[in-house]
Amino acid sequence: MNYYYTYVLRSSKDHKLYIGWTVDLIKRINNHNKGIVESTKNRRPLVLVYFEACLNKDNAIKREKQLKSGFGRAYLTRRINLGR
Repeated sequence: MNYYYTYVLRSSKDHKLYIGWTVDLIKRINNHNKGIVESTKNRRPLVLVYFEACLNKDNAIKREKQLKSGFGRAYLTRRINLGR
């Protein structure tokens, strides 16, 4: 069974979040930290702080969009204690 992952990375440099989705979570995190991903290459190193597995691509993309909303960011703050 293949999973699609929605994930949240936190920059150790600026402490901001990056939210995305992928089919290969470990490879994607490694690509972020190698500087291959344009949107995060200047914010390295990045640490995985949260992820969810979905059974299909559409759900993973939908969840990514939810987490990028104001309500989603509030959820993440509560869920992973970013306020501390």
